[in-house]
Amino acid sequence: MLLAAAGGGVGIGLGAPALLARFDPEPQIAPPPPPVMPSRELPPVNGQAPVPRPAGVAALLDPLAGQEGLGELSGQVTDPASDTVLWERDPASTRVPGSTTKLLTAGAALLALDHQDTLSTTVTAGGEPGTVVLIGGGDPTLNALPAGEESVYPGAAHLDDLVSQVQAAARGPVDRVVVDVDRYTGDVLAPGWLPADVPAGYIAPIVPVMLDGGRADPTEAVSSRDADPALAAGTELAERLGADPAATTLGAAPAGARVLGTVESAPVEDLVATALDTSDNVLGEVLAREVALAVGIEPSFSGASEAVLRVLSGSGFDIGTSRLSDGSGLSVRNEVSAALLTDVLAAAAGPDDAASRTAALRPMLTGLPVAGGTGTLVDRYETDASDDGRGWVRAKTGTLTGVNSLAGTVLTEDDRLLAFALLSTGPDPGAVRPRLDEMAAALRSCGCR
Repeated sequence: MLLAAAGGGVGIGLGAPALLARFDPEPQIAPPPPPVMPSRELPPVNGQAPVPRPAGVAALLDPLAGQEGLGELSGQVTDPASDTVLWERDPASTRVPGSTTKLLTAGAALLALDHQDTLSTTVTAGGEPGTVVLIGGGDPTLNALPAGEESVYPGAAHLDDLVSQVQAAARGPVDRVVVDVDRYTGDVLAPGWLPADVPAGYIAPIVPVMLDGGRADPTEAVSSRDADPALAAGTELAERLGADPAATTLGAAPAGARVLGTVESAPVEDLVATALDTSDNVLGEVLAREVALAVGIEPSFSGASEAVLRVLSGSGFDIGTSRLSDGSGLSVRNEVSAALLTDVLAAAAGPDDAASRTAALRPMLTGLPVAGGTGTLVDRYETDASDDGRGWVRAKTGTLTGVNSLAGTVLTEDDRLLAFALLSTGPDPGAVRPRLDEMAAALRSCGCR
């Protein structure tokens, strides 16, 4: 028998037994890894567990760090309980971090803001009869879906609730909606962003009021975004109030205007968790701006970036030469060190719950995606080399062109909680991500003594 090679070419003669052996009609496929049952609760840590030794960790990680395809790799592994650096490779060098930037934004938000504070969306009476003003208070999660239907934002307020309040409080019919976006200033797209990322569904122009993060589909994390989400929110409010959508404009609320309705976002602590788990870029930007407002800096991209680093530095973190251009990590102008990322995570994972910095940052850990279980790690850690990390690695991911990063914590088999950050310039995410996962997963089995 003569078989043609795929794509044409020289045939290969095979006897029937060989043919059957090569083309088994019922091939044996290895079963997939068992499902991870994710939990937001942190597993208990044994404070008496033996500390890994740097030489042992180096023997484990150095060969993995030298794998082909990782490009330039910087990283650090620390033991928060003993404040010991266990492994490092060029940790102070700054690289483009991608979405691991959100760890810095989340840390600053948890340090600067009350964890139970919420972001409000308010409607007041306008300056003319029949006019109302939609005032953006920073909440991008306002849900346009009917009551009882959840969007990508858990615990979000519903637009219909705001509509009901306005209808009950308004003195006469509403003819026109004005949208007040004065809470934030400056450009709505950051330096280093690709404008195409808006219709592609990764980001929306940053304004203090929008529906479902500006998404066309409130139930999909990646969904085309509106080019003017504030005006779109005002137009939708007008339609539901029976006003003329075409008359919706931007403007300012009159001083002392009567409040007709207010709804609140989920607490800051929950917004941080959502931003980390699903890598929500809009939430990352809003949280950075709220940090700027809290410390008295202009709530723009530059002001928010300055505020995040200022809060971290003021809380004792060595920011070195790190610099930010946004709060989400979409910008290719961000430069962050593995040492800074690890320090923030180690502080969150510290053993002293009474320490003010650790207590403030602790919610960051529960917001991290769980390997093989939640968020941006739900479909990772499925290879033989990384599946030991399933359920035990919690980490924030970061991916841009030529950028792959992973930073988080791992609980070892000795019940020692380690913090790590890995930043790679490898060009192929399909090759780099499994290697970073393998490095983090290897720490799970690391007695390394």
